[in-house]
Amino acid sequence: MTTAATPGQEKATGDLRTVQLIRRGLAASPELADGLRMTIAMGFAVAIGRLVIPVLIEQTIDNGIGVAAGGDANGAAAGTVVNTVDMGYVVRSAVLAAIIILVSAVISWRAQRRLVRQAELAITNLRIRTFDRIHRFSIADHNETRKGLLVSRVTSDAETLARFAQWGLYVWSIDPVMMLGVLLVLAYYSWQLALVVLVVHLPVLPLLRWMQLRQIAVYDAYRNRVSDMLAAFSEMITGTPVVRAYGAEERFRTELDTAIGRRYHTRMRANSYMASLFVVGDVFGALSMAAVLVVGLWQRQAWGLEAGELVAVLFLANLVREPIGSISEVLDQTQVAAASWNKILSVLDHPIDVVEPNEDEARDLPLGPLRIEADNVDFSYGDGERALTDVSVVIPAGLNVAIVGETGSGKTTFAKLLCRLADPTAGRILVDGIDLRVVSHRSRIHSVRMVPQDGFLFDGTIADNVMFGADHATQADIRSAFERLGLGWWIDKQGLDTRVGERGENLSVGERQLVALARAQLADPGLLILDEATSAVDPETDQALTQALRRLAEGRTMVSIAHRLSTAEVADLVLVFDRSRLVDIGSHRELVAKGSGVYHGLHKAWLGNTRSNGDKPAAPVSRSGR
Repeated sequence: MTTAATPGQEKATGDLRTVQLIRRGLAASPELADGLRMTIAMGFAVAIGRLVIPVLIEQTIDNGIGVAAGGDANGAAAGTVVNTVDMGYVVRSAVLAAIIILVSAVISWRAQRRLVRQAELAITNLRIRTFDRIHRFSIADHNETRKGLLVSRVTSDAETLARFAQWGLYVWSIDPVMMLGVLLVLAYYSWQLALVVLVVHLPVLPLLRWMQLRQIAVYDAYRNRVSDMLAAFSEMITGTPVVRAYGAEERFRTELDTAIGRRYHTRMRANSYMASLFVVGDVFGALSMAAVLVVGLWQRQAWGLEAGELVAVLFLANLVREPIGSISEVLDQTQVAAASWNKILSVLDHPIDVVEPNEDEARDLPLGPLRIEADNVDFSYGDGERALTDVSVVIPAGLNVAIVGETGSGKTTFAKLLCRLADPTAGRILVDGIDLRVVSHRSRIHSVRMVPQDGFLFDGTIADNVMFGADHATQADIRSAFERLGLGWWIDKQGLDTRVGERGENLSVGERQLVALARAQLADPGLLILDEATSAVDPETDQALTQALRRLAEGRTMVSIAHRLSTAEVADLVLVFDRSRLVDIGSHRELVAKGSGVYHGLHKAWLGNTRSNGDKPAAPVSRSGR
């Protein structure tokens, strides 16, 4: 079992800087990279258009407006200075500038629209891949990871990336080139003034770098605080009935306030850097223009600068300020995006322990009841916690088997290994003599099914939820599944089109289990694993469930995680787990007859509890007569 860090919680390190993260992110989102190339080309056209405007202004001033000495035909006195304006030249320049501005605006609009479309496509596909990766994690990863963290990877983190992809990448692609182009045109007019602009802006680079290094840590901490806050919200909303039942509102409100407060203070620290970055571009831009104006007027004649050239240099100096301002602004967004990208990439990079076999190597399980063999199975979670130790057992095909043991003994982990929610860290699970690792995904899903204790249902109709057992089932198939379980009366009363609500909240716990059992019946697996499907239900539903279980068990191997020993009483075979080990095997009668051991203690405690509560043993589910 891997000991890799929990997915979604890795932090940025010195070796994993922002630039490397963005490069890796672009490699993971080829749709964005493909769209970016065309957008950059269109952005270059926009940059060229913006650079042409100062040149047109210079040409208009120096060639369209002039001065002359002497008289003219209109009676101006000799020796006077006369301003001359070539209106045709000025109008042509103005029209050309207007056309360039209009074309640049259209290209810029199309470039942005294209980038937004590609960004949304890339983020959509990235979400799908992240969802797929999360669903392929083993139970060890899901046990270690707070679900709120994984939810935030495909919600808030993905949205942060979308905002950055729609604007930040455009700025980083165009504005540095824009600054280089401005400096080249400045040098064409006056290399001395270009040097002045460059010298004034030299402190900007180390200053931005200094602030960037501090932002990396702050924004990584910020994304963690957001994840913690979402996890706290999810936990409190999901657990509302328990919170209210135990009057724990104040305690959870305090925890939620703490999570919100930590997120707030971390964000305020990040905002302090952002506020400083806004000022940097404006301050150095103003200093640059002032220096150009003073030095340019001072050395105008010595350097041979025309009036139009000096004005053009001032416009160009202002164009340097704009990219610096944009980069300073988007730097804040870049740090947030880099932190979010790091979280998503940590999910995509997290190793998958349950690897499906290649198609040419995969094998299919036979139809009908399946034989199970555990061969020296060990299992440990990523933190080193040992859940199973040297478990070996053979379960003949067609038996009804109960797994018992105290909480944390390993019984649930063993059951989950049988349906390959994880692979053993040592040893192997054989189903009909075939290592479960080489069974094809399609065959395993068809032949091995697990019904969880809570009978989880998705928001939809009863029919929608039963169809998870077989995607192409018809309404008649679904109704037949209920009838084969003796539940035709119940579905006639409820109706297949009844909406179950989120997590099946419109149905009782027992009714959710009835739907889950019908789903399993429709799938018709050779091995069915039940996590105590009859626990915590009312007597009437308990009777219906017991009858449904009896019918469901026919013609297949059934393994039940027994939280009540009434399930073990009627099983063909009982597996007793204690402290991660399989300590005893036998029928209920054989284990009780020993008069000692773990099962004897569990049975003695259960008898005392059932007598005090007046519980009755469950009706037999066995088909072997044992």
